[in-house]
Amino acid sequence: MNTHMKAICIDAPGSISLTRRAIPAPGPGEVRVRLLYVGYCGSDLGSFQGRNPLVNFPRVPGHELSGIIDDIGDDVPASLGVGQRVTILPYFNCGTCFACRKNRPNACRNNQTMGVQREGALAEYTCVPHNHIIPVNTLSPRDTALIEPLAVGFHAVERARIEPGETVAVLGVGMIGLGIVLAALRKGAHVIAVDLSAQKLEIARQLGAVNMVNAATENVVDRLLALTNGDGPSVILEAAGSPHTFRQAVDAASQCARVVYVGYTKVPVEYETRLFVSKEIEILGSRGATRDDFKHVTRYLEDNPACADIIISKIVPIDTADAAMREWAAAPGAITKILIRFGDYQPENGDEK
Repeated sequence: MNTHMKAICIDAPGSISLTRRAIPAPGPGEVRVRLLYVGYCGSDLGSFQGRNPLVNFPRVPGHELSGIIDDIGDDVPASLGVGQRVTILPYFNCGTCFACRKNRPNACRNNQTMGVQREGALAEYTCVPHNHIIPVNTLSPRDTALIEPLAVGFHAVERARIEPGETVAVLGVGMIGLGIVLAALRKGAHVIAVDLSAQKLEIARQLGAVNMVNAATENVVDRLLALTNGDGPSVILEAAGSPHTFRQAVDAASQCARVVYVGYTKVPVEYETRLFVSKEIEILGSRGATRDDFKHVTRYLEDNPACADIIISKIVPIDTADAAMREWAAAPGAITKILIRFGDYQPENGDEK
């Protein structure tokens, strides 16, 4: 076996390269995974563009993945074995803060996410503690790499407590927003998609969104009010991370609405704060995902396999993954999801478009 592997590294904002690193060996309680697919996340794009305040450089990105267990350290449960197909829960919580004690580890005060605060998985191999391994036997490796980003959207919808028949606006229908669209539709909601990109709005339409609002050409608040007979949506989920969408969510919300923020912005946001009180709205945050969210997405993809074909923009080998990031940064509205394929893995029938 070779002693070194290929990896993608963001060296500094605007600088990304294909590098070689030593192949890690699993320690006690750890499992080594040979990667098959890794998806680029919006946080990876933000890191490359210098917009991610949580990342330090240099950093190997990547936390949306599928792979195969290829080595196991000591003290790993017998339920995990070499050859199993898996994904990884990429959030590492401290176990002692208030959120962890409340059994909400995704909101851990000291959380470290792969590819952000700690090294990611955009390499041929990665080692993680066995309790972060999630076996996935029912999906193709390609579709398995979509579980984590869709789970973030599914978690936000759980936070929103959506009821059948409610009108839900999703501000920003990149990958996380599309997860919100799918989860809201699963709850029986009437979904309005809002984005600056006509291409992304078309994907949301194909996935089931009923109305589309192009923020590049339309007044978002006026359009949302018009689509709801002047009431405004009863649930608004913000997944764009823009000061404008943060404000639009409150301005367009109906009386007694729930507003859920999934994105975040580095700059201050000014609100008309009287609307918080006069509308008696609920403001909620949503962070990451849980194991249950991973399970819900897995079941959804089992039942709706055509979703992946609609969502995935392109699949490239690791040798050109740096160029793919630069391409995405140059035209972010044209790309929803890039998957990186590794090594000599041969896609199965239907595994790639």
